[in-house]
Formats: sequence, C-alpha cells, structure tokens
Amino acid sequence: MPKLVIEGGFPLSGTVRVGGAKNAVLPLLAASLLAESGMSQIDDVPNLLDVCNMAETISSIGARVERRGTSVRVQANRIHSVEPPQDLVRRMRASFVVAGPLLARFKEAKISLPGGCNIGNRPVDLHIKGFEAMGAVAQHEGGYVHLKAPAGGLRGARIYLDVPSVGATQNLMMAASLAKGHTVIENAAKEPENVDLANYLNAMGARVRGAGTDTIRIDGVTRLHGANHTVIPDRIEAGTFLVAGALLGSGVYVENAVSDHLMSLIAKLEEAGARVEDEVVGIRVWPAERGRLSAIDVKTHFYPSYPTDMQAQIMAALSVALGTSTVTETVFENRFMHVAELARMGANIHTQGRMAIVEGVDRLSGAAVTATDLRAGAALVLAGLVAEGETEVLGLHHIDRGYDNLVSKFQQLGAHIRRLETPTEDTGAESA
Repeated sequence: MPKLVIEGGFPLSGTVRVGGAKNAVLPLLAASLLAESGMSQIDDVPNLLDVCNMAETISSIGARVERRGTSVRVQANRIHSVEPPQDLVRRMRASFVVAGPLLARFKEAKISLPGGCNIGNRPVDLHIKGFEAMGAVAQHEGGYVHLKAPAGGLRGARIYLDVPSVGATQNLMMAASLAKGHTVIENAAKEPENVDLANYLNAMGARVRGAGTDTIRIDGVTRLHGANHTVIPDRIEAGTFLVAGALLGSGVYVENAVSDHLMSLIAKLEEAGARVEDEVVGIRVWPAERGRLSAIDVKTHFYPSYPTDMQAQIMAALSVALGTSTVTETVFENRFMHVAELARMGANIHTQGRMAIVEGVDRLSGAAVTATDLRAGAALVLAGLVAEGETEVLGLHHIDRGYDNLVSKFQQLGAHIRRLETPTEDTGAESA
C-alpha cells in the first residue's frame, strides 16, 4: 500500500505551477459526446485518476480518446451505447454528467447511480427533475436511472434548481444545447468550471449565455461539432498551495492561479495575517509577519463564497493558528472526517453538528494518518508539512483523484516529502 512520508518544519519557497482544473475537465470530456462530427482537443489536462476514469467511461460507449502529453483528443461520431458500464460510473460522482449529452443526442441514457468521496448526501434528483422538465421520462430500476426523451427530442424549458448544484447545472446546460427551443436555468451554479463548460459548448456550436451568473439561457441547436479548448487552472490545487505558502512559505509563487477564482480564500488568508499579491500570471503569498496565522471564522457556501473543497485545508492551517477559530460546513453534512486524523497529530478540534471549533496549538506532531477523502488528504499533507517529526499519510488513492504530481510540486518548493509505493515494515526500505 503506497504512502507519503513527510518530514515537517522545512520552509517553502520558489514557484509551483498549477495545472488544468479537474472539476472542469470532467464535464468537458462528457460534453465531447455531443459532437456528431470532428475531433475535439482539450489542452492542459491533468494526469489524474478521475480524468482517467472519465476517459475510460466515454471510451466504453464508443468515443475514441487519445492522450498526448497534456492534451486529450476525443472523437465521438461512433457512439454505440447509451449505457456506460456500472463499475466505471460508480467510481466517481462526476460520471453522471454523461447523462445529459447522451439523452440530448441519442434520446436515451441508462446510468448507474454514481459513487465518489463519502462526504455526504449528493442526490441526482435535481438533474432528473431538469430532464423531466425538458420532456424526458425517468425510471429507476436496479440501481440505474433510465432516461428517455420524447420522440421529437428534448424541449426547451424553464428550470429552477432548488440548490445551485454544479453537476445539475452542467448536465442541464449540455442537454439543453441540443433541445428544441429556449431553456432557462435559474438559481444555476456560478462556478468558474461551469463558465469553462459554456465556453467549450459555444466553441462546439452551442448558444449558451449567462454562465457564471444565476441565470443561464440556452438556445438549442440541431447539431454540435468538435472543438479545441484549453482548460482553466485548478483553483482548488492553487488554493492548497496558497495555504501551504501562508503556513510555511518565504514567498511562494503559485503560477497559473487566477485570483478572480479565489477571492474568498484570499480574503480569509489576508484576514489571518498572510500577505497575498496578485501578479500577472499567478499569485504570490507570504506568511504572517509574526510567524503564525491568526484565528478566523470560516463558513463554506456555494461559489463565490468560501469553497467547501478548501475547508479541510484551511482547518489544517488554523489548527496551529493563534487563538480559537470556527469552521462551519454548510454544503456537505459529512465533511469533518479529517478532524479525527488531525487530532492524531495533536490538533485541538471539537465538532458540534456542522461547526468545528479549532483551538490553535503551538505545534503538531508527526503521526501515521489516513486520508478519508480527496481534500482531507490534502489537509493531512499540509499538517504533515508544518508538524514536528515524520508524518505518514495513507489512503493515497483519494489524493491521486485530484492532485497531479503533488509530491514533486511540493519538492520543488523545498518540502521534505516522498512517496513510497511498496513500503516494507521495519526495514525502512524505499521503492519508487
């Protein structure tokens, strides 16, 4: 079983470049299924487990997917199935976004209920209600959702989302692109990844307006074609390195980070005493002048508020801040599983429902800990970097889902971190 071994306490400095956004690439790959002709090329694609899973999912139903370096080419003119294999779909929740493209183009989709990180209840009800508003019929059978469009195809509709679900917004945008007539999605998710998807769809010939606001308007077209597109930078990867720089840096430059996508995090880091400067092609961060961040209160919410995907990382930083902080999680009900692992390292955190009270301690101590989900894994890496002694992080399959070359990127900044692929007991032998 692979693990990370981290020797904490070493300062970080230099430049690290973040890659394309995982949460943008996944719906882009799904959207490629809408193209009846031509080849699509998506550039700056990170080499991640989730990306590989999505590529395998669309390949399984007939798309031709080729990876060349950081570019992925997709040709979808020979799709032969509207039912991706269950074992592939259940690997991650984002795979459900293939439903919209398949339903719109082929008038049918049969999708297994998806899997993913166990961070709380994330039903697909909003997706299905939106499809039904466009005329589809949904049947639940044996762990599957079987969707069928009317004989004439999906129809444009006015759709109000009870909550601004990112995945539902993406699925409905894609479905509406080939629906007949005009679709309005109200209370839509505003995330930059959805703007990126809209830009890709428009490059394919769609007519999408308003992405990035709470009202998206789509005029359906009869067909879409392949297109070239470069993925936006990963704001969560960028945010993770910004938190690391605020904890241990001496001027860490996060290249390719977009400050407009990270305003809520930047505001909280500055409130805690870090210094953050927006530069031409990235963001530079320094720690607080007195050496430790100050306690702050953080509350997650939908974009552009503080992101739930950065909750675990900021909690790791606040565990060694001066004073008592509170972290309130409003998006997912089961996203404090990292608290017990941080406590193993000496963090003083108490949870009360959806609030965590974080009493900053003078130091953390290295320990053996296990990542329980993707962002919890990143938090444990940050804690290990700041802790005294050696930290071992297990559960790397979670981290591999969302961070490309995490070890080498931290090594570039001076971190003492290494990955052991086949560790052996008692000998200290390393195999990489």
